[in-house]
Amino acid sequence: MCCETDISLIADESVILQQIFEIMIKSHIKGIGHYVPDHIVTNDDLAKVMNTNDEWITERTGIKERRHRENRNDSEITTAYLGMKASERAIADAGLTAQDIDYIVFATLSPDYFFPGCGVQLQHMLGCGTIGALDVRNQCSGFVYAMSVADAFIKTGLYKNILVVGAEIHSFGLDMSDRGRGVSVIFGDGAGAVVLSATEDENAGDILAVNMHSEGQYAEELCTKFPGTKYGWSDRLLREPDAVTADEIYPYMNGNFVFKHAVTRFPETIKEALDKAGKTAEDLDLFIPHQANLRIAQFVQKQLGLSDDQVFNNIQKYGNTTAASIPIALSEAIEQGRLKRGDLLCMSTFGSGFTWGSVLLEY
Repeated sequence: MCCETDISLIADESVILQQIFEIMIKSHIKGIGHYVPDHIVTNDDLAKVMNTNDEWITERTGIKERRHRENRNDSEITTAYLGMKASERAIADAGLTAQDIDYIVFATLSPDYFFPGCGVQLQHMLGCGTIGALDVRNQCSGFVYAMSVADAFIKTGLYKNILVVGAEIHSFGLDMSDRGRGVSVIFGDGAGAVVLSATEDENAGDILAVNMHSEGQYAEELCTKFPGTKYGWSDRLLREPDAVTADEIYPYMNGNFVFKHAVTRFPETIKEALDKAGKTAEDLDLFIPHQANLRIAQFVQKQLGLSDDQVFNNIQKYGNTTAASIPIALSEAIEQGRLKRGDLLCMSTFGSGFTWGSVLLEY
């Protein structure tokens, strides 16, 4: 009799566990929005301040124009401000209010302050409650890393509505001279945001696979060195104002080296995500790469055998907005009807660090 009772209890527990696992919490994109400054800077505009031209920039990057805040020294139009504008649209698109958001993950390489980060500023600007706000400093890979973190938080049941933001203002820190033209023609300002929400609706989309990688030995192949604990701080400027060089203050990129690594890592991370979910490249309805360089995106598209209809690029209009590039592109793809509910989407990135990764989801 005792053994029979024990077996019965085990059977009951098995049924309960099965029921629990059947009610899986999904991470579902409930709302999305983006915001870019009104001020358009064309390649011809840049040719007026540095030795370059439209043909040179277009051939190497695919970029025709980018957005900059009107005044490079504007203290009101900040990275957090752009993030707020994109977030307001995402929250409205989700049919929620700021009070419904219970966590913020903010990705940027251009915060308003050295510290604190933009996440807490966004919490204040939106009028959220005293919720947690996490800042992600993974540059071009920031949004993918942020989505991965938010997905994990939601699927553990910790939060229900997480605001994931990628925002940048590059224009304040670019070298607009002949010395900096190889980098400065690439970058633009902008922000994108999504509301990632928990759902148990079996018909709703879900994040199917995520992966994140890094290779820090190449940190200085794409970086800004100053200020920092390795290259100095304010006392160095006070003691030796002429000792800090332009190479330390402005972004540096070993373009060919970055390109070669990007076209290797992009296919790897995409295949890893597809394999994990039991999918193939043919199953993709849309692929949104980080908008770093149109040549990289086209190279990866060819390697994967994707059609033009399966790939979305908008670098031509906005340049590289690092952490903001994927959410801006995602927002525009949805607006243009390129991505519909139920579609299979892959978002992949490669950038400074080096870091790279992918998010594969059913929208």
